[in-house]
Amino acid sequence: MSRPESGGRVPGFAAHALLWCYAALAVGPLILVVIGSFRSNADILRQPVGLPDSLGFDNYLRAWQTASISTYFANSIMVTVAAVALCVAVSAMAAYALSRWRFRGRALLAAFFLSGLMIPAKLGLLPVFYMFQSMGLIDTRPGLVLLYAAGGVPFSIFVIMGFVRGLPTELEEAARLDGANEGRLFVSVALPLMRPALAVVTVFQFAPTWNDFFYPLVLMRSDSKYTVPVGLTRFFGEFATDRATLFAGLVIAIAPLVLVFALATKQIIAGLTAGMSR
Repeated sequence: MSRPESGGRVPGFAAHALLWCYAALAVGPLILVVIGSFRSNADILRQPVGLPDSLGFDNYLRAWQTASISTYFANSIMVTVAAVALCVAVSAMAAYALSRWRFRGRALLAAFFLSGLMIPAKLGLLPVFYMFQSMGLIDTRPGLVLLYAAGGVPFSIFVIMGFVRGLPTELEEAARLDGANEGRLFVSVALPLMRPALAVVTVFQFAPTWNDFFYPLVLMRSDSKYTVPVGLTRFFGEFATDRATLFAGLVIAIAPLVLVFALATKQIIAGLTAGMSR
């Protein structure tokens, strides 16, 4: 009896060892960047890997003020938050209606939304560019917001629909008996139950929107309207020899992603495992 038990522990130990190795390879460069952001440029050039002498924030102030990271950061915050909020709001309402309401053409409408998952968004750049040009949305933040929000709707509806279909209907039926209309039912009953799925969608839309380099590069013209990924390319060229400031700028760029994942971890796990527990 003891041999199969000990034999089963070896694969488990090997899997954990591989996961820890992968985690070290993934997190190690980030730790080096964070440490380097507190060191002086001369110290980094003399000894690339090492600990800082003191925890000063001069590099962050220089990156934030002198290198215009503050402008790029503000643009990314405005565009990303607005796009994710719009995407989640539209997707939540659409997914709830497609999951709970019965009407003619519901399956066809759901298939239409989900077909967006099969079409690479970059292939539609040329029509989008001409449409934005005719609407005066080139080099505007609202244009980016609408583009990102629309691009995230298919995936968001797919995730939220799968979650809503697994929710019990008893609470909604009780609310209807109490006289709640469909709007009150959605806001007061459905939305709180959908919170894990909404957290998953929010994080999975926030990260690619924040990190996107392609659309701001093509659709934006003014340096004052660039987001962080495009702004960092100018940052790399101007501060290529100032490693300390460069590291500080990179930390500022990735800080919102780390914060969002840290705050939403519990909801993400609940949303991803909701289907397994039923």
